[in-house]
Amino acid sequence: MPRFPSLLFTCGVLILGLLASSSLAAEARATFQVCPFETVITIPIGHACMGGGISNAKEIVDPLFAKGFVFLGSDEPVVVIAIDWCQLNNTAYDRWRDVLAEAAGTTRKRVLLATVHQHDAPICDYRAQALLDAQGMKNTMCDPEVCEKAAARTARALHASLSSPRRVTHVGIGQAKIEQLASNRRIVGPDGKINWDRTSAGKLFHDDPEGQVDPFVKTISLWDGDQPVLAWSCYSIHPMSYYGKGMVSSDFVGRARARREADDLSVFQIYFTGCAGDTTAGKYNHGLPEERPILADKLYQGMLAAWKATERHPLEQATFRCGELHLSPREGGDFTPEAQEKILASKFETRWRRITAAMGIAWRERLAANEPIDVPCLDLGKAQFMVMPAESFVAYQLTAQRLRPDSFVVVAGFGDGAPGYMPTDSSFKEGYHDSYCWVQPMYESLMNAAMAEALGGKKK
Repeated sequence: MPRFPSLLFTCGVLILGLLASSSLAAEARATFQVCPFETVITIPIGHACMGGGISNAKEIVDPLFAKGFVFLGSDEPVVVIAIDWCQLNNTAYDRWRDVLAEAAGTTRKRVLLATVHQHDAPICDYRAQALLDAQGMKNTMCDPEVCEKAAARTARALHASLSSPRRVTHVGIGQAKIEQLASNRRIVGPDGKINWDRTSAGKLFHDDPEGQVDPFVKTISLWDGDQPVLAWSCYSIHPMSYYGKGMVSSDFVGRARARREADDLSVFQIYFTGCAGDTTAGKYNHGLPEERPILADKLYQGMLAAWKATERHPLEQATFRCGELHLSPREGGDFTPEAQEKILASKFETRWRRITAAMGIAWRERLAANEPIDVPCLDLGKAQFMVMPAESFVAYQLTAQRLRPDSFVVVAGFGDGAPGYMPTDSSFKEGYHDSYCWVQPMYESLMNAAMAEALGGKKK
């Protein structure tokens, strides 16, 4: 009998075996799931905006959202979430992470939470507000009850999402360059002196150079086969066109996010602000209401281009890492404990001076308790997403990318907001001295080490 039928049968078995093996391999890769969730967390009329540094809420221009997802399949669940608030500090930041962690069945460290940092939105710091309460300044910075209800509402939305997980098989990465949107606060004057006076509406410095920026908007997306499930974009810029009049708003970044979501309602869209302590729209924005849609369109077009440039890769691994950052309190002048207590207690000081003194005291107490700042990272193989604290300067974002030059690194700023501005060592050497900064200078090596630990890269 000829051997060919036997050979054909054997080959057929081998082919079927290979196909089955390939299918099993695909199934093994497809062990990841996500659960997107969102809820409205708009503050009520009368609530403080920007922690009491500007007018209280008088009108709701558009809603504020908490938008995130639970990632399943990497040991314990990981939560990734952006909220349309200015800041969450110290115990308030940890409280939100604890509430969300409990709802997701995970731990605090595994909640990658960042505020988008719009200024016509709240800053919440429970300890600072308690210090203000003791001075008869109840709810001048924030209303803890409003903050708690928002956290609980978000946790309920998260928990409900767990009943409808979406399979994830691929991760997408894409970026696009945005022209004439971001600029750096740092300005070199005609006399050679350096200042950081460029604001979000910097008409006085319109003719000065952009300075150091990261011109790319980056987008990570998660897919089920060839069907996109969700995407999150990140860009380094202070997210204000104009603000301070009590008009609660998610500003131009919220508008850009909404437009991207409207492009395809089946794709859940999230937006994070990158490390933007020193980047604003100031060179290209004069603070006029009609400029808000122009800025929104620039960001939207960049997000759309990043989406169109997206490349998909099989999602074969997901790792969580977390660096720890141990900082020291700023000393001298108004930053000593005695000075802060005196400013807080003085009825002759402005509301904002007393509020920031309370924030400084709360930060110092946190450091005295030896509580580090977490720098968490979700590593998806081809892409890493990391959250940096407070108003980290854009240079830290650029350093993070150099730590993993072989990969697609996306960095959000505005995690725990308690430290305030977080400049580089070179900025301090050049004379940076803004009062909204509670960290003892020259800590860049600590920041770089924490980023390297989180990213799994080499120290720079």
